[in-house]
Amino acid sequence: MSGHSQFKNIMYRKGAQDAKRAKVFAKIGREILVAAKRGSPDPQANPRLRAALAAARAENMPNDNVSRILKKAAGEDNTDSYEDVRFEGFGVGGVSVIVEALTDNRNRTVPEIRATLSKYGGNLGDVGSVSFMFDHLGIVAVSKDGLPFDDLFEKAAEAGAENVEESDDEFTITSTVELFGAVRDFITENVKEPTRAEIIWHPKNYVDCDFDTAKTLIKMVDILEDNDDVQKVFTNFSCSDEVQRLIDEEFA
Repeated sequence: MSGHSQFKNIMYRKGAQDAKRAKVFAKIGREILVAAKRGSPDPQANPRLRAALAAARAENMPNDNVSRILKKAAGEDNTDSYEDVRFEGFGVGGVSVIVEALTDNRNRTVPEIRATLSKYGGNLGDVGSVSFMFDHLGIVAVSKDGLPFDDLFEKAAEAGAENVEESDDEFTITSTVELFGAVRDFITENVKEPTRAEIIWHPKNYVDCDFDTAKTLIKMVDILEDNDDVQKVFTNFSCSDEVQRLIDEEFA
């Protein structure tokens, strides 16, 4: 494990907060449904369901919503069938893009993803065409709130984590995908409730983009994330503080 470092992940979202919140709830709900149907209804025996429920708590998803989805998953008349699909491709400027989706109709989702990438100057590639440029990691983020870095570092090491990184208001603990569940549960029980806990694709290197390129990529990511089938979008683009300021003004 290494010491202090800066964990950078450029994400930008826009639109009405209520609509965005509903979209987030819908995506988490689909993940809860799939996890509960494919595994044990007991979160302690189902790591994927446990992670989905943790994501619901982090987004303050109402308990009634969660209970309704779990009942639906347990119902014998529930015929919903979703497939995990990963798309890989490129955006404008040669930026790498990974899209994770849950779809009940691959024939609908594939052309939609391809069309969005193409509209914004990119193209869809084969699975494996860009994922080698990312590390597949588990991350567990906790608010700083007076939590000493050294104390958290020791706990993270005890849990089997690989690294602890610091930003302005939180610490981010990284782990292998295989140990993600164990690290998340250990931190929850021995430190505090995480603000985020998820498996991500983290770029090994970033592509520095100018204003026009960054603006196009952000629009593309927004459209991809608005797709009902898309769960997560990852890219390896970055930009300077000045470009980020201009972007913030553009989409304010």
